[in-house]
Amino acid sequence: MSIPYKITVNDTFHFDFETESISQLNAASIETNKFHILDQNVPYKAEIVFSDFNQKKYTVKVNNNTYLVTISNPLDTLIKEMGFAVGKTKQVNVIKAPMPGLILEINVIVGQTVKENDNLLILTAMKMENSFLSPREGTIKKIAISVGDSVVKGDLLIEFEH
Repeated sequence: MSIPYKITVNDTFHFDFETESISQLNAASIETNKFHILDQNVPYKAEIVFSDFNQKKYTVKVNNNTYLVTISNPLDTLIKEMGFAVGKTKQVNVIKAPMPGLILEINVIVGQTVKENDNLLILTAMKMENSFLSPREGTIKKIAISVGDSVVKGDLLIEFEH
């Protein structure tokens, strides 16, 4: 069964594709995020310059022209048709311990600006090291723990500025 997708380019052009037609595309990966595409005997060089997987938005360069591409699957389309806005999720302002453990390492300081997925700290629990990555870009407001501290589930670890 082929799944339909709606593709919007530069918020202006709209295309409908199905997984079956996409799988028939003559494309070869030449290196990470770079592709050689052949369509009706016309060659194209394509590169994914930026991708936001969660928002399904991509910046793609094709033959040195840059395009903003948004992909919608059937669920996205249904949500839009029902009138629900798909906005940003609630912003995370605190990191709490999800389990009891011991703080092994803290990789940030108060006032430091972090990017999404930066390693904030390592908590060891049940003989496993658990890295806590930043859920968003922001500035560290408070660090409520120190290396060597024991924490229980729900303890405040790190707080972001709003």
